[in-house]
Amino acid sequence: MGLRTALVTMNADLIAQMSCNPAIGGIAKGHLVREIDALGGVMGEVTDEVGIQFRLLNTSRGPAVWSPRAQCDKRQYRVRMKEVLEQEPNVRILQAEVASLRIHGEAGKQVVEGVVLADGRELRAGAVVVTTGTFLNGLAHVGEQTYTCGRNGEAPSVALGEQLRQSGLRWGRLKTGTPPRLDGRSIQWDRFEAQEGDREPTPFSFLTERIEREQIKCHIAYTTERTREVVRAAIDRSPLYSGQIEGIGPRYCPSIEDKFVKFPDKERHQLFLEPEGLDTNEVYVNGMSTSMPLDVQVAMLESVPGLEEVEVIRPGYAIEYDAIDPRELDHSLEVKTIRNLFLAGQINGTSGYEEAGCQGLMAGINAARRVRGEDGVRLERTDGYIGILIDDLVTKGADEPYRMFTSRAEFRLHLRIDNADERLTGLGRKVGLVDDRRWENFGRRQREREVVRGLLGTLRLSAARFPGLGIENGDSPLAAAWLRRPEAQIEALRPWIEAQYGEAVGREGLRSVEIELKYAGYIDQQRRQMDRLRDSGERTIPREFRYEGIPGLSREIRSKLEAVRPETLGQAGRIPGVTPAAIVVLDCYLTLGERRQGG
Repeated sequence: MGLRTALVTMNADLIAQMSCNPAIGGIAKGHLVREIDALGGVMGEVTDEVGIQFRLLNTSRGPAVWSPRAQCDKRQYRVRMKEVLEQEPNVRILQAEVASLRIHGEAGKQVVEGVVLADGRELRAGAVVVTTGTFLNGLAHVGEQTYTCGRNGEAPSVALGEQLRQSGLRWGRLKTGTPPRLDGRSIQWDRFEAQEGDREPTPFSFLTERIEREQIKCHIAYTTERTREVVRAAIDRSPLYSGQIEGIGPRYCPSIEDKFVKFPDKERHQLFLEPEGLDTNEVYVNGMSTSMPLDVQVAMLESVPGLEEVEVIRPGYAIEYDAIDPRELDHSLEVKTIRNLFLAGQINGTSGYEEAGCQGLMAGINAARRVRGEDGVRLERTDGYIGILIDDLVTKGADEPYRMFTSRAEFRLHLRIDNADERLTGLGRKVGLVDDRRWENFGRRQREREVVRGLLGTLRLSAARFPGLGIENGDSPLAAAWLRRPEAQIEALRPWIEAQYGEAVGREGLRSVEIELKYAGYIDQQRRQMDRLRDSGERTIPREFRYEGIPGLSREIRSKLEAVRPETLGQAGRIPGVTPAAIVVLDCYLTLGERRQGG
């Protein structure tokens, strides 16, 4: 965006270090990466360059929840991302520790004017973005042992953590964890089920045409009854259950000991053995996050068939860290009481590379606009998953590490991975992030989609001309209408489309048009719901309204609504734990009730 920017980090060689699983994307997280890319961010491009296994998840369900995921080469991701940053002419990378923020003014009307480094240097700045991850007063746990660290044994950020604790902002302690890493040479690979990548990988970046390199295999394993016995015998040594850990962990990503305690009837738990790169033997045990003592971790691993002689490179650990209550921020991610100070990532109570990445992008945009004297940019919940994430954080806070799910979105069919560019690239261009290359690529894709829509809206299909499409003799449906059939696939029409268009058409573009046509009625319905929801915040809920028996409302949400008895939908939506999706359900049932009374 044209502004001189200093990036201060404790170790410049560990920028973009993937401290947990070297994977990008996943359920809903893949949506976030697509949106980052559509706005001009680089996470998707780098992932496409260094990914070693690509899979499109949820393909057995509807396109609203299709989500790309890529296992990356851990070292290559870090190296490539640093190269990208070093090529930016306005970025200066400084290897140093930020000891404090330079803040002036009275309480409640303070302004940040820069940072002070631990070596005594002071950097003046028009705006500061703090993205400290788990470094603020970080404390790691491996069984009874504890040690201060920020990530992977790096030094914690204590001085800055103490300043933020004393700044008057509400804060708390959160916890996250990671599983042990194994030496792949000690694993009996032939005893596990292989998990292949997709034959035609789905890229993350709209700039990537195809991914054609060979992909590695991951493998699936399962815990056993012996694993359960090991955990139960040592549960009193777990920092989670001994009282040693005070921070709140992620409910949706429990440790292996938590799984056995909270789901005692489940016979086994699935594990994924995922290589961390092409030039390393290190293997990530997805599904076995733990803070158990090392000897217990080894016993758990040896109880899994195929891991009897496994060698542990690094034990799993839990880490506690300070986080600011995100309700201290506005939608631009600026601290309400300290002007020009923006926070992004795990400091705001989130978990995950993708959640951190999209916050960093939005905080950077708004910091730059603040320096220019321009209004901040706010993404609404109907604009993208990024808007949902930020709205959830600043409205409801985060009493546990926040993770994005498709279920958090009210209008999933509108917020698909294939149309992220249509939703956000125009905004990216407006704020100065989308360069000419990306803008021209977006224009080409838009023209291609428009031509394909037009062709399908005029083509008449027949059994003679298009055999094998299930069209009966004498029938001649429009191609656009035929594609609404569940079994119809646009790929069957590709040769004709490309012959008419005069050149090859991208797989992603065809898929996007197919989704629009096949789900046109549902998409139109969601658009009407979005328009209605914008005006429904003050919609009255009758005092006698009954929440019991409404499909789509969980027992937890029903109990919260019955306890508060909100007067309006807007008030209901501000009750912690009441999801926006629940508000959509309530809106529908209020409409049904009004129609019954009117009828």
